[in-house]
Amino acid sequence: MAALPAAAQLPDGKWKPGVHYDPLVPAQPTSVAPGKVEVVEVLWLACPHCYALEPYIGNWLKTKPSYVEFVRVPVMWQPIHRAHARLYYALEALGRQDLIAKAFDTIHDLAERKLPPLVGSSDDETFRVQQQFATQNGISADDFAKAYNSFTVSSNLQRAEQLTQRYHVEGVPFFVVNGKYTTDVAKAGHDCAQTTPSCGEKKLIELIGDLVATEHRH
Repeated sequence: MAALPAAAQLPDGKWKPGVHYDPLVPAQPTSVAPGKVEVVEVLWLACPHCYALEPYIGNWLKTKPSYVEFVRVPVMWQPIHRAHARLYYALEALGRQDLIAKAFDTIHDLAERKLPPLVGSSDDETFRVQQQFATQNGISADDFAKAYNSFTVSSNLQRAEQLTQRYHVEGVPFFVVNGKYTTDVAKAGHDCAQTTPSCGEKKLIELIGDLVATEHRH
């Protein structure tokens, strides 16, 4: 069973296992170098809760310790999740992290207008829609097609599928700290009053900070 951080190691004993976070059983290997602590966010580009959390993640990334490696893994539940995951990894393979952020914005803008969020009614149509998004943002059609169908993207999708299962992901956004602990906005904000805006999001960032500090000391 995954070891729980000693209560004395978490500030003020304010975080309770099984309440604010859970041990991941069995613990999973990380993809970071020795001395680094991995934080994984499992997300879906069309998830409104993931999108609402973005400003908090963005601010945390500016101030997180240098020993923390932040990794995003698109969830792989249903065809629509897999379609957005392929877009995510294709843009990543092309070195266009900026367009991942733009795709996030575009998908939610389309959803608000009740339009298909960068997916089609078939795999071929989804590819054409996503390729059009890429070409409108400075990527050639050929380059996008090569990345979309590349071994790298296929391998990343396979790994995302495995991690979705190994992490027991039932909702997103979902966080895994160093392959040992899982949490989300609702769990981290367990003690928040429902009338307190953004409390869960702030508590999540605080909890992640405390867990990574504990892991770094080990």
